[in-house]
Amino acid sequence: MNTENKKYNVFEEYVILACGTLQPELNFLKGSSFLSSARILYTPPGLHERPEELKKHLQRQLENARKYSDRIIIVYGNRCYINSNEPSQDIDTLIKENGYNVVRIDAENCIDMLTTSEERNEIAGGKKIYWLSPGWVKSWKFIFKDWDKAKANETFPHNEKAILLDGINFFNHYAQRYPEKVLEFSDWLGLEIEPYNISLERFRNLIVEAKLKF
Repeated sequence: MNTENKKYNVFEEYVILACGTLQPELNFLKGSSFLSSARILYTPPGLHERPEELKKHLQRQLENARKYSDRIIIVYGNRCYINSNEPSQDIDTLIKENGYNVVRIDAENCIDMLTTSEERNEIAGGKKIYWLSPGWVKSWKFIFKDWDKAKANETFPHNEKAILLDGINFFNHYAQRYPEKVLEFSDWLGLEIEPYNISLERFRNLIVEAKLKF
């Protein structure tokens, strides 16, 4: 790594605040040289289904983050907070209410953080895909805890299959260790789950680009 890149990849003065859905990828980067110096805080995974809870947890973790740094990188997409009770408020207005020196990575959601729409179109090959990441597979019962089977049957079978975007070699190990959990989730979705190996380069670049906004 050259000196300039090394400077960009030092995070000891920053706090990363992320949705728990992305904990597998961020833990992987934490274990590498990229985020080894970062302090990372999480909200519970998949709270886009429960916006009032998301707002509460995000505000609480922002308060916690300020105990460690006044430079906070939010790893949430612009489509992760949609509240029909407060249609004028989005994720960015929610963040701005909590002060300055907070930036958010430039993406729509966690899937968009891992791959661009162009990459997903290429991966899909013309098929209608329900996209997953490792965090969704691990936490699906919590994310969809308010759903019944009827709602699942109305939602997921419109897709032809589910593709897991795997940048950490997650699926093979998880499926070998917990085959029954994979089968249970697949049965609940009514879809085959197919892993697709990706690079985390886009995710890394989005974090660095957010850091450079300070």
